[in-house]
Amino acid sequence: MDLSQYIEHTLLKQDATKEELIKLFDEAKKYNFKGVCVNSSNVEFAKEYLRNSGIKIVTVVGFPLGACLSEVKAYEAQKAIELGADEIDMVISVQSIKDKDFGYTLKDIQTVKQACAKIPLKVIIETDLLTKDEIEKACKIIKLSGADFAKTSTGFVKNGVGAKVEDIKLMHEVLKDSDVKIKASGGIKTYEKAVELINAGASRLGTSSGVQLVENSNIR
Repeated sequence: MDLSQYIEHTLLKQDATKEELIKLFDEAKKYNFKGVCVNSSNVEFAKEYLRNSGIKIVTVVGFPLGACLSEVKAYEAQKAIELGADEIDMVISVQSIKDKDFGYTLKDIQTVKQACAKIPLKVIIETDLLTKDEIEKACKIIKLSGADFAKTSTGFVKNGVGAKVEDIKLMHEVLKDSDVKIKASGGIKTYEKAVELINAGASRLGTSSGVQLVENSNIR
């Protein structure tokens, strides 16, 4: 399987340097990745460096906790889009899911989607922190919200596993009759796992191991 067009090559660590970002961008061009995913403060730099490459600039808002005000997430999304972001990945209010305050969850997503307009919005539900029932409920809310993707993880949960095949299967079962796609993210470090996640229903992979995945796929 050619994985390159599934991969959003990701660098979100807080101590990332310009040198590391340039390496990420060069790798994305070399391997023809679908996109790069960077923090919003690096969107303008990414847009300029990757101009005319066809590689999507993806950024995160409300990251990594999802606990800030919805209006703050929306403003961050709006500013990132002005600077050149092609897609937005927001972190859901995990607390609202845990509290069963589903009206807040829906409004949280819709507030950011309104700021995104036609720019694709992915909603990170942080599967490591949710029960199976909560994952199912979060996906049902995403279907109602107008968002474009449900995404598994930030990759920032302590001792978290990240994307799990069983979770992708559950998410796909809920979302299969809608236009909402699935992005698997977190802990994707082998070719075998990447293929399993795609076969389970993921149409995007967020990973910092994109080069390793593609090089492993090329020797098969």
